[in-house]
Amino acid sequence: MRRRVDETAGSERTKKKPAKGKKPVETRARSSWKVWLKWTFLALGVLYLVTPFLLRLFPGIVQHLVYSHAILYFVDLSRPADLGLNHTANMYLTSEEGVTLGVWHTVPEKKWKEAQGKGLDWYEKSLGDGSPVFIYFHGNTNNRAAPHRIAVANILSSLGYHAVVMDYRGFGDSTGEPTEPGLTTDALYLYHWVRERSKGSPLILWGHSLGTGVSTNIAVKLQEEGNPADGVILESAFKIGKVPPGYPHIFTWYYWKFPYIQYFFQDRLKNNKLTFPNDENLEKMRMPLLILHSKDDHLVPYQVAEELYSIAKNAMKSDDRVKLVLFDASLGYLHNGLYRDPALPGIIREFVDSIN
Repeated sequence: MRRRVDETAGSERTKKKPAKGKKPVETRARSSWKVWLKWTFLALGVLYLVTPFLLRLFPGIVQHLVYSHAILYFVDLSRPADLGLNHTANMYLTSEEGVTLGVWHTVPEKKWKEAQGKGLDWYEKSLGDGSPVFIYFHGNTNNRAAPHRIAVANILSSLGYHAVVMDYRGFGDSTGEPTEPGLTTDALYLYHWVRERSKGSPLILWGHSLGTGVSTNIAVKLQEEGNPADGVILESAFKIGKVPPGYPHIFTWYYWKFPYIQYFFQDRLKNNKLTFPNDENLEKMRMPLLILHSKDDHLVPYQVAEELYSIAKNAMKSDDRVKLVLFDASLGYLHNGLYRDPALPGIIREFVDSIN
């Protein structure tokens, strides 16, 4: 019996030994976790401090932050009918050597049946049918297949207008790399291409976000050439300058509060010839203008639209040729959602009628 008791006691002692050995393992696990956490925060801290200097040393980064053209909406852009645009032609135009632009042309809705099975020649000739023609210049990121851009084309078509939507160089299936001079060249080429075929039909530019800078750039050049657009619509327009507190830079699709980020970013914008001077352009423009903006725009405060409106009105010395329409913040349209407003088609039609 004594022997069995001793064996039991020995067995209990054996079982207790591993229990004592658990503390070093747990201590090592906690220590490893703390080391990992420490290095993570250290790496983030270094990134926080180094990023502004990277922007200064590698200006090419700014180009991608501004245009964000590498962010794609994966669709077959050569098949607009797959996206519900079954009265739309896809075409490719060459704005300059080595640059091919992907373009959609959506005809007025009333031509839907007639458009079925038609080729590019028919679409080109239709531009001269007397219906107003809109050239839509989209914002940065994605391509002409983004849902809010398709929605604008559908609205214009339903009103009886043509909608010509281009992807700038480097966007979508267009070739090349985006720059401000390059985008301006693409837009001017498309304008002249459409104007040549529209045979005197009203030709209106509609720019959204980044596209407002493209629109005002070419509007000034066309005016100087003596071949002005018949009207311009600026949706969610921006003004280059110091970023208001609480707002990201208009050209960034993210917002990190890096130290002195505005100083570095603004400097790089100038060095990369990224100015898009909407305010300066509006001082020169003399064609009818409609400015659209949502009061809850999370990228560009609506006060910018009010400022641009004031600049344009003072430059033209007219209340009739410049209009500002603000959409209430409670509607939740933010930066891209104005197409959802049921009053928008009527606003566009009124503007077109005022031109005619």
